[in-house]
Amino acid sequence: MQHAVVSREEWLEARRALLLKEKEETRLRDRNRAEREALPWVRVDRDYSFDTPEGQKSLSDLFAGRSQLVVYHFMFGPDWDAGCVGCSFLADHLDGTLAHLNHHGVTLTAVSQAPLAKIEAYRRRMGWTFPWASSHGSDFNFDYHVSFTKEDLAKEKVVYNFTAIDRADAHDELPGLSAFYRNAEGEVFHTYSTYARGSEELIGTLMILDRAPLGRNEDSTMHFVKRHDEYEDAPKLAAACCH
Repeated sequence: MQHAVVSREEWLEARRALLLKEKEETRLRDRNRAEREALPWVRVDRDYSFDTPEGQKSLSDLFAGRSQLVVYHFMFGPDWDAGCVGCSFLADHLDGTLAHLNHHGVTLTAVSQAPLAKIEAYRRRMGWTFPWASSHGSDFNFDYHVSFTKEDLAKEKVVYNFTAIDRADAHDELPGLSAFYRNAEGEVFHTYSTYARGSEELIGTLMILDRAPLGRNEDSTMHFVKRHDEYEDAPKLAAACCH
């Protein structure tokens, strides 16, 4: 990348111009957040069953006694050997949020189609502690349009991110995030879902890279990402973290 090298005064002029646009972005984000919170809700009438380390649970059980539930739809298919690299990148940012979310009445959990044994083995490998349930054998992933059958993928179009996309752009598993509310009577409501890059703001590493001199420095979306134990310097980083 080629950059002009200028005086401090010229840099300040350019930075102040960008600051005005950043403030516009912040105000737009605030407006979008208000509209998101004002969305109507849909009552969840279907019963779903999930396998967890504590046994089989319903969707209501996943709230863990709180009124709000956020589900990260983690791409990990039943016949996969490991979880999605991009989802794993996002998941690296979740554990530190749990105490804060729980204190605010929010339970966060990942849900994947993979059987629980595969999920638990991969969780141990990655060193994560956030809740993670298996929807294997349930329609949950299909109803929330993050898993697709062979019949779905044989069609010309597949519904994802609230629109029909070409089957060439679809896979058996795709990422997303959904939010739910449970009232005092025990009724559960679906309040929000987002897909594709919609949950990108959960990835703090990207937000830091966006402010680094070379930005994301990527050829395609997150092409540089690996599972955190697959980087060449991973053993060195692990050792440094322990001393």
